[in-house]
Amino acid sequence: MNAAPAPLPAAPPSPPSPVFDFRLAVGLLGILLAAMMAGLNNRVPGLVLADMQGALGLARDDASWLTTAYTAGELATMPFSAWFAVTFSMRRFHLAMLGVALALSVIFPFAQNLPFLLALRFLHGVFSGALIPLLMMAALRFLPPPIRLHGLALFALSVTFSPNVALWLAALCVDRFEDWRWVYWHVVPIGFLAMALVAWGIPGMPPMPERFRQGNWFGMALGFPGLALLALGIDQGVRLDWFHSPLIVAALVTGGVFTTLFFISEWFHPAPFVRLQLLRRRNLGLGFSIFLFLLMTLASGVTLPASALANLHGFRMEQSASLGLLVGLPQLLLGPGVALLLYRKWVDARLVFASGLACIAAACYLSSGITGEWMARQFMTAGILQTIGQPMAVVSALFLGTSVVQPMEGPFVAGLINILRVLGTTLTGAFTGQFTALRGRFHSEMLLDHAGNLLPRLHDPLPGDLGGIVAREASILAVADLYRVFALLALLLIPLVLMLQHIPAPAVKRPPTPTAPMPAGVPS
Repeated sequence: MNAAPAPLPAAPPSPPSPVFDFRLAVGLLGILLAAMMAGLNNRVPGLVLADMQGALGLARDDASWLTTAYTAGELATMPFSAWFAVTFSMRRFHLAMLGVALALSVIFPFAQNLPFLLALRFLHGVFSGALIPLLMMAALRFLPPPIRLHGLALFALSVTFSPNVALWLAALCVDRFEDWRWVYWHVVPIGFLAMALVAWGIPGMPPMPERFRQGNWFGMALGFPGLALLALGIDQGVRLDWFHSPLIVAALVTGGVFTTLFFISEWFHPAPFVRLQLLRRRNLGLGFSIFLFLLMTLASGVTLPASALANLHGFRMEQSASLGLLVGLPQLLLGPGVALLLYRKWVDARLVFASGLACIAAACYLSSGITGEWMARQFMTAGILQTIGQPMAVVSALFLGTSVVQPMEGPFVAGLINILRVLGTTLTGAFTGQFTALRGRFHSEMLLDHAGNLLPRLHDPLPGDLGGIVAREASILAVADLYRVFALLALLLIPLVLMLQHIPAPAVKRPPTPTAPMPAGVPS
């Protein structure tokens, strides 16, 4: 029998949760739309940097800092968002963050100066990133246990839906609307709709200014810049050659020290922003570690094949967008479908999680057979496996992790899992770039050596573009190696998933069966 979780210090008081009804459901839909909008704010502009740098007159290296600035702001705000939402009230805080994020989306395309652009993009990350943890916080706080799992399935859409359909949206803005500014403006209608839904549906609660006396402000002064610097160092590490760059060394060392001190202060503070003691619970400590690596494998679904097709054949986003729609659109149905499956008493969420990982591993194995003749249709079978496997893995991971926490602990869990979400995405980009560069050089050297050994036996002269042919084949082999690594990683996660604590299906209360009235005169 599993030991009960260790008791934790009492959480700061929070207002009672309102009764869940249609109005509150509408408000939660608004929070979901805002969270998806925040994800698109990051992903879509990052896909069209080439178009933006030409329009803004930026060098390629300068334009890459726009994505880094957003990621740094997004990661830095993750631990603190839920705390401020409780303090100011969720509706008031959410509407303020959403309003500023929309304003920044409108004005950003009109800026010209690079430092001003970077400052705007960093603030864009801060205010947009503050919206994402509120989705899980609201699901854990407002939804009753019989339907809470459906709220977690909605949160999973920020991982499985938004990043995958972003490719189609980027292609729509650039290739159809033919105006790069729409990569920022397309979220404005969604944002205004979300604002209206939240304003009407989320109940107003009084602020609690007394919480300001309890906050770990010293920790925040360390954690905010520390996480931002870590994001900067990781995101720019491949381009600047890691420890050969003084800037990357300074960012990683300073960020690492500040972030470590922040977590130490949070551990001992009586009212932390992030309650790290929760990680003592197996399904949180081990489960969140698995979730971090799971996020890395998800890049194999759309991001990696789209990048490979662009390098192989010069595909524009519109030509690869079908892959994003194939994986992304079904998540609107498959996520809730997995939630319904997990409500069955005979279903073990760990086995569903493991099955999802097996589907992802199989998809990566199929994609590792990539050749120079592959087009988008060759990725379709792997894409279908990704479509099935991603919601099985992500929804099950969220269920297994959040089932061991109480609703009042939701703000702490929301901060933790979103730190991992942003950090996992950033690490994936760095790992993918570094791995493909190293393996590409290795395969290039091997192919050139092989060509040199064959040279004395050949009667025909070598083609003049031998260097281009070797570079192309080396990049294909590097991508194939990366797919094998992701397949192996997904398989290695399966034994760890099976070590998680078994969580029975949530009890679904059914209305009592009405009984027929007793005939008159019959004794009861």
